[in-house]
Amino acid sequence: MHELALEFLVQGHSVTVLTPAILQRKKFEIEFLDGVRILRFSSGRIKNVNKIVRLINEFLLSFRAWRSFRKWFSENPNDLIVYYSPSIFWAPIVEKLVKLWSSDTYLILRDFFPQWAIDSGLISETSLIAKFFQYYERRTYRVANRIGVMSPANLRWFVSRFPMLNNVEVLYNWTSAKQFEPKHSLRSEYLLMDKVIFLYGGNIGHAQYMKNLLDLAFRFRIHKEVFFVFIGSGDEENLVKETIEGNGLSNCLLLESVPQDIFESYLTEADVGLFTLHPNHKTHNFPGKILGYVQMGLPILGAVNRGNDLKELINETGSGLICDSGDSESLFSNATKLLNPELRKYMGKCAKQLLYANFSTSAAAAKIINSGSNK
Repeated sequence: MHELALEFLVQGHSVTVLTPAILQRKKFEIEFLDGVRILRFSSGRIKNVNKIVRLINEFLLSFRAWRSFRKWFSENPNDLIVYYSPSIFWAPIVEKLVKLWSSDTYLILRDFFPQWAIDSGLISETSLIAKFFQYYERRTYRVANRIGVMSPANLRWFVSRFPMLNNVEVLYNWTSAKQFEPKHSLRSEYLLMDKVIFLYGGNIGHAQYMKNLLDLAFRFRIHKEVFFVFIGSGDEENLVKETIEGNGLSNCLLLESVPQDIFESYLTEADVGLFTLHPNHKTHNFPGKILGYVQMGLPILGAVNRGNDLKELINETGSGLICDSGDSESLFSNATKLLNPELRKYMGKCAKQLLYANFSTSAAAAKIINSGSNK
C-alpha cells in the first residue's frame, strides 16, 4: 500500500494513511514517511494470535481508530477514502467518515471473506458466526462507490454472488519496478551457497493450503541441491514447523516474518518464487506475494484452485508453471523442470515483462482516482 500512496503523491495528491500500530503504548501517533502522513492508533494483535483474539481486535479496529483520531478527522476532511479488505471491519469508520466529509469511496477488495472460510470448511455457511461476518461484509461493500477486485474471474464470481452491485471493476494488484541493492544474504546467513532455492514468502494459513508445498519438499528431500525456504506467519505456522521436524526435512528452513528490506534481499538470491492456494476455494485470489517475485524477476511455481485465471496468466506469459491445487504430480513435475537454470532465466525475464504489462502502480492509482467518484 505504501507504493500506492507514493504514486498518489507523484500524481499531485495529498495522502494520509490510517493504520493500526500493534501494542503501541501511545493512544495515537502522527508521523510522515516519504511525504505520506501516517496516523497510527494503538491496537491489539491481529496476526500470530488465536482466532478469537484476532476476531476481537479486528472487530475493534474502527472503534479504536475513531476514538483516537476523531478530532483530527473533524479538522482535516479528505475528498476520497480508499480502504482495503481484508479486514471486513473497516466499514463502521468508513461510514462515519463519509457522513463527516461527504467523500467518495473506493474499496480495494483482495479477499472474499467469509466465503473462503466457508469453502474451506472452517465455518458453516448456516452458522451464527458466518451470518455475523456476512453482515459486516455487506456493510463493507455497501459503503463503497466503487469496488476493485483482483481479476476477471473474481469479477465474474462477485457479480454472480452480488448482482445488486453494479459498481465493480477489475483492479489488478500493483508494484513498481525498481533497482534493489541487497543488504542481507540468505545464502551466506544460512549456508545455502550452492543450493537451488525455492522461496515462499507471506501468510502461512489455512487459505494457503501449505500441504502442497510441504509434500513437494518431502519428495525433493533426496535432491541435495534443492532447498525450500518458508518466510512468514499465520495459523498454520505450527503445522509447517511440525511437518518439517516430524519428517526430518533438512532441506527446509522456516523463518518468521522479516522486515521488508531483508525479505527483498532474500528474494534477490532465490531461484524460484512459490505460492499455493486451497483447492476448495470458489473465489479466485491473486496472492500479493507474486508481485514481489515478478518484481525481482523470479520464475513462479504455484498451485491454484480450479478455475482461477491466474493459472492461465502465468502459464501463457511464460512467467512460471502453475497447476491445480492438490495435483502433487504436476507440481513435482513443474518443480523438476525449474531445476534447469536456462528455463529459470527465461521465465524470470517473462515475469519482469508481466510486471510492466499488467501490474504498474501508476495504472492502479490512476484507475482509483478516475473511477472513485463514479456513483
